[in-house]
Amino acid sequence: MPLKGKLSALVIALMLVFSVLAPVVYPVNPHAVDLNGLRRPPGVFTGHLLAAHPLGTDQEGRDILARLLEGAKISISVSFLAALFAMTVGVAVGLVSGYCGGKTDTALMGLCDLVLAFPSLLLAIGVSVVLPPGTLTVMLAMASVGWASFARLIRGHVLSVKGSQFVDAARAVGASGFRILRAHILPQCVPLAVTFMAVQLGGYIITEASLSFLGLGAQPPVATWGSMISQGMAYIYCAPWIAVLPGTAIALAAFCFNMLGEALNDSMIMRSSGAVPAPPAKGD
Repeated sequence: MPLKGKLSALVIALMLVFSVLAPVVYPVNPHAVDLNGLRRPPGVFTGHLLAAHPLGTDQEGRDILARLLEGAKISISVSFLAALFAMTVGVAVGLVSGYCGGKTDTALMGLCDLVLAFPSLLLAIGVSVVLPPGTLTVMLAMASVGWASFARLIRGHVLSVKGSQFVDAARAVGASGFRILRAHILPQCVPLAVTFMAVQLGGYIITEASLSFLGLGAQPPVATWGSMISQGMAYIYCAPWIAVLPGTAIALAAFCFNMLGEALNDSMIMRSSGAVPAPPAKGD
């Protein structure tokens, strides 16, 4: 994997590890209100990096670092589960559509076109409005929009694979269509689907933050990056760190997921083409 992919994976792993181990590495209650410490600036502004609140406090005196760690656990996990669910549904639809063809292909791809015709964020907002607000609603909303892209991608790959010799050989020995899909075509599609999911995760992070910003995600007092930005916008001039810090976390997570996806895509292209990087010359 290229260096950018390794660094991106390291940053994402550190985010997840620190968010999961937050009660141990930073045992501060993210919901504790301190009316005597409202809108304290980060330590880098005051020169006290080891202060009680190194990233400052919000409009209710809650520790921003503790809320960022809680938000990372929710935002990343919700986005990952939504992308995983969308990938599962999309791969299943793409496999059936590409292998069966005919009216089945026309009907399934017509449904995909219908979903893809709407702006993804607006469609996700529409689904979220219908269901009660919460993390489960956000996952269902993002998955209900994202599966169509996976289905389109996998269908195209199935169309290029189902005429291969190994598929013809399996069909010649009497293998059923389900067995051909499960044992021969699906393994060819999994690397592509996983790579595409990694590429899409950056967008899922932003979509989850957008829904939480609008109040359609996890409800207070649970902290998410999007809701932290929403609550901090009223103080953007007097206490900009309340909104800027979670926004920076969103940008960093989305950037790292995009870089990881691109690195996986580059590795898959090199592997499929048989290209091997040339060894460094002597003396380099």
